[in-house]
Amino acid sequence: MRFSVTTGAAGPGLDPAGLARLAAQAERSGWDGFFLEDYLVYQGRTDVPTYDPWICLAAMAVATTRIRLGTTVTPLPRRRPWKLASEAVSVDVLSGGRLILGVGSGDGNEPGFGAVGEPVHPRERAERVDEGLAIITGLWTGRAVRHEGAHYRVNGLRYAARPVQRPRIPVWIGGDLLAPGVRRRIARWDGCCAYKGPPQASEGPITPADVRDLLAFVARERGHCEDFDVKVSGIDDPDGIAALADAGATWWGRWLAPGDPARIEDAILAGPPRV
Repeated sequence: MRFSVTTGAAGPGLDPAGLARLAAQAERSGWDGFFLEDYLVYQGRTDVPTYDPWICLAAMAVATTRIRLGTTVTPLPRRRPWKLASEAVSVDVLSGGRLILGVGSGDGNEPGFGAVGEPVHPRERAERVDEGLAIITGLWTGRAVRHEGAHYRVNGLRYAARPVQRPRIPVWIGGDLLAPGVRRRIARWDGCCAYKGPPQASEGPITPADVRDLLAFVARERGHCEDFDVKVSGIDDPDGIAALADAGATWWGRWLAPGDPARIEDAILAGPPRV
């Protein structure tokens, strides 16, 4: 099992320079990954300064050499897929092939959707995730992409810049693990960084039974679950984390809420749990 920290690019000490410093500390302290939430206005709080996570990831890439970096998750429906494809390639190249792209449909109540006219209906957001991923991964191949969908049109666009990683940058899927559409999407890609239950009515952390059930579903859908990552969080005790690893989880993450820079730094310096 690998161990990561996740926080938002928002608030004191979590600007690009601050996150670059924390990422370097995380690497020295034995963590395997550092992930950022992706907001335009952090959790709708207009009093909290929010920074672009992709600019922050670029700064973090320069400050580190080993740990994996990424988003958990980027709300794909409020991004233009061709722009995100280019940004992801740039960070992957800058980091020497250490990026993981986590995506989800986002929260339609977030100001980054309704306040700027982005789609808020759950079905449309889900459709945009699937179309967007098809476009992004197509552009990563270096071949011309033609796409005629309900929401996006691409007419022969080609990117010569390609990711360092082969066959491509890993794509992890977030969202509600209990939603059938999310489960089917998870099975099509490279990993899961989902939560369990609607955010407003969480059903608690993902358990070892949930991990086994998900991996069995993935194996049925694609014929195997080799090289498939499952990132979990919420259970902090060593025995509980070990049980998650035994069930097949490959990553454990600690979420560090923005707001108290000293607390975040202390948690990072303490290193990952000893399991």
